[in-house]
Amino acid sequence: MITKEQLLKFKKSADKVFGDGDYTSATILYFKTWFAVQDFILLNEIGQSPKDHSERFRLLKKEFPDTYKELDKEFSTYRDTYSKILDKETCKRIKEIVENEIIKRSIIKNS
Repeated sequence: MITKEQLLKFKKSADKVFGDGDYTSATILYFKTWFAVQDFILLNEIGQSPKDHSERFRLLKKEFPDTYKELDKEFSTYRDTYSKILDKETCKRIKEIVENEIIKRSIIKNS
């Protein structure tokens, strides 16, 4: 079960790695944060916590179709982290999506 504290810790780690200029690793950590946000919402909104990416996609498609579409659109970027070096702009795009999702889901307030 994912907690707000855990996902914010993932985000803090991603920000640190981003600041170090390791954009591929930062992107991986931003995706980990994004998945944690989704799992947190699924657990709190529908009482289910996915066991893997397939189940996450299935639940999001059914319960949160807009979130599903955004993740589906970016999932190839996540897969790219296994075999490519990602640039700063790609990482910034994922970072912004994650930050917006954290605010949108009221995990932290926009200040």
